[in-house]
Amino acid sequence: MALPSLTVAPPGSRCTIDYQDTGGDGLTVVLAHGLGFDESVGADVVRALSPDFRVLVPVLPLGSHRRPMRPDADLSAHGVARVLADFMDRLDLRDATLVQNDAGTAQLLVGVRDERIARLVLTSCEALDNYPPGIQGRILSVACKVPGGTFLLVQSFRFPSLVRMRTSLGGMARTRLPKELIGRWYGPLLTNRHVRRDFTRFLHATRKDCYLRAARNLPGFTRPALVAWGAEDRMMPPAAGRRLAELLPNSRYVEIPGARTLVPLDNPAALTDEIRRFAKDHPLPDER
Repeated sequence: MALPSLTVAPPGSRCTIDYQDTGGDGLTVVLAHGLGFDESVGADVVRALSPDFRVLVPVLPLGSHRRPMRPDADLSAHGVARVLADFMDRLDLRDATLVQNDAGTAQLLVGVRDERIARLVLTSCEALDNYPPGIQGRILSVACKVPGGTFLLVQSFRFPSLVRMRTSLGGMARTRLPKELIGRWYGPLLTNRHVRRDFTRFLHATRKDCYLRAARNLPGFTRPALVAWGAEDRMMPPAAGRRLAELLPNSRYVEIPGARTLVPLDNPAALTDEIRRFAKDHPLPDER
């Protein structure tokens, strides 16, 4: 089934993105995915939350998007964060619970465009000085600097056995990744040169100190925050999660067992339980 789409227009990044919307009258949860993924990475969490929440998942321009961006779009991490903020503006979302995995996008909104965020959930994501993260991030960083390097690298994505290696996507998940999901995530990069261009531009434009600088705003975010980290994550070490939680004044830190970076894929039940507990412990005015 085709997803609905929405045109967003943050400065320098006017674009059309797809998004998933479960609908309903419940309070809003927005799931933000990471680099090279789309809405399917959190599908089990969406299904589990949808009976009680309206869940939205924008397909951000991070490599698995099906709608290429304009050539002049700002595709730095800050530009993608502005796409996310404008998405919430366009749908007039109020008191949203924003859940971020893998990329550090949500952190870039804190203290800048966070007026629609009532509760923040950070699950195994780029943070502080951990960028580019892990061996996977370092390989991408080197490849994008070599002419034709990104094109050559993504050719390995044609082979599930290579993708499942610890130095590739396999190192981000304990779950054995289905061939169908690998094809879904990397198909746009393999078949659409404009999507590949967007992906490369993101890697080029995102600075090494991007999330370290953003962390300066975290102590000013006094709304409830949950930091839920993959207990077995090597790419985004739990120590980084604990440091994030220490910076957020109204936060709780928890480790999700049996999970690496892709927490929504590895242990969706535990993550869903933590999100539900977090929402119950920090009710919004119309939930009381």
